[in-house]
Amino acid sequence: MRTLSGRVSRSPGPPIQKIEEVRPVRILKTPAGDTVVDMGQNMVGWVRLKVQGTAGATVTLRHAEVLDKQGNFYTENLRAAKQTVRYLLKGGGVETFEPHFTFQGFRYVAVDGYPGELTPESLTGVVIHSAISPSSEFETSNPLINQLQHNIIWGQKGNFLDVPTDCPQRDERLGWTGDAQVFSRTAAFNMDVASFFTKWLKDVAADQYENGSVPYVIPDVLTRPNNPAAGSAAWADAAVIIPWTLYLSYGDKRILEEQYRSMAKWVEYMRRRAGDDYIWDGDFHFGDWLAFATTRSDYPGATTGKDFIATAFFAHSTDLLQRMADVLGKQDDAARYAELFSKIKSAFRQEFVTDAGRVAENTQTAYALALQFNLLPEGLRPVAAKRLAQEVRERKHLTTGFVGASYLCPVLSRYGYLDEAYLLLNREEYPSWLYPVKQGATTIWERWDGQKPDGSFQDKGMNSFNHYAYGAIGDWMYRVMAGIEIDPAAPGYKHSLIQPQPGGGFSSVKASHQTMYGKVSSAWKLKDGSFELGVEIPANTRATVRLPKAQLASVVEAGQALSSGNGITGVHQEGDFVVVETGSGQYRFTYAIGK
Repeated sequence: MRTLSGRVSRSPGPPIQKIEEVRPVRILKTPAGDTVVDMGQNMVGWVRLKVQGTAGATVTLRHAEVLDKQGNFYTENLRAAKQTVRYLLKGGGVETFEPHFTFQGFRYVAVDGYPGELTPESLTGVVIHSAISPSSEFETSNPLINQLQHNIIWGQKGNFLDVPTDCPQRDERLGWTGDAQVFSRTAAFNMDVASFFTKWLKDVAADQYENGSVPYVIPDVLTRPNNPAAGSAAWADAAVIIPWTLYLSYGDKRILEEQYRSMAKWVEYMRRRAGDDYIWDGDFHFGDWLAFATTRSDYPGATTGKDFIATAFFAHSTDLLQRMADVLGKQDDAARYAELFSKIKSAFRQEFVTDAGRVAENTQTAYALALQFNLLPEGLRPVAAKRLAQEVRERKHLTTGFVGASYLCPVLSRYGYLDEAYLLLNREEYPSWLYPVKQGATTIWERWDGQKPDGSFQDKGMNSFNHYAYGAIGDWMYRVMAGIEIDPAAPGYKHSLIQPQPGGGFSSVKASHQTMYGKVSSAWKLKDGSFELGVEIPANTRATVRLPKAQLASVVEAGQALSSGNGITGVHQEGDFVVVETGSGQYRFTYAIGK
């Protein structure tokens, strides 16, 4: 890989490898007459072809993600990409062919020219991605949510090929920074991405402009002479947010040390662009990409101002940089960035927030960013959260795009609106996370309505069916539904916070995560008013367990009254929660849950 010095060095990232194989689930004949093999899973890799025929015969394989509403092979969303493989038989017996130096994104394979009978044994799907190990398991009592988790995982598999690409099938496959930024925390739950992101962040620093601006995509292949493709808020902030995410997830300060110069350059770039009023306006930004839109004349869509988003991320990255400077013992920097953060917050409050707690354009994304980034005065935060919850209840659906979607449910549950967060998660109609699942998706879509309710498709120019950004909801599923949370004061799960928040009609949720110390797990069941929580805490770590709607006198652990001893170092009542301090080990808490 190329380093900042311009020298070539061995890549610190994991290699791309063949990881698994997929067998076809059916062979069908389309209304248009194509013979199509359904792999049953939208995957990334290629097809291993097994064939026998005469020398010179040609077998053509075309690849697509979906069939149209008539059941025909659909490739218009590939744009200029061909996704076509042709094999010329040499003859003389059974031949096995796999393409080299290419890959496809597909679920369906149209086969033309195959000699003899095409059977499921004729084709095998070979799945490739960076050799990053699965690090978590997640399962609930709702099969649709389990399929959503499946789709999130496969979206990550299909787009983590040395760089975090936006999509694997069309003529793009670029390392879009915004997509990686919103998904990074979910990615770190699902798989061991420490080396993967460490390598990519070195690429970010290498391609970062001298003035501190960060390109839209890494590696930077979009910039042309006198035509920079860089500096979009929420996209370029990957340079700061992802190192912080890796530090929280793995507890290794080296990533902060290695990326500190790059992070500081980006924050200083934003400071210069914002100027003396600390409001970043006037530059190009992608904004809340692909936010909900409608044809209703009285509600044209959920548009959140780009200057609002840019200023919010200016504040957020400054705040994170201050925290990281503090971790690294850079006290002068920490003080300087703390002061800058305070000034941005004051300017933000004056420009975008009313005295009544209305935030900017009154969109879900506006409230989510302001609350998630702690940009509002303490007294206005409950007011703004109430306004957000009311907006969700009235619409009964999300309106966010790439930027707001990752923060929406976390903000709702953080401010006590758990029912509203579950309402969004469980919604099955468009727009929602489960709408694509109900449409048969096996990966995350680029758009909320990639395939519309009437069976037609969205704009063919930008309509990937394997695009992981909206899979960022997985982070909330682990942290809130299952309740596995990181303590920023003891990162890397040295001190785990186990604090599940049951709701949404779920009777059970279980999750585990392989940390640097071993497995941490949380599994709860709710039946007939009885709540049971099983917890596993790895060696050489500790945990704080918060039991919801519990009374101290009614909680038992492993059949015994709750008290200190056997790994439990303290217990106390805190409102409607019983708080248990534990060391490593396995624990099972049961009690009658309060109303």
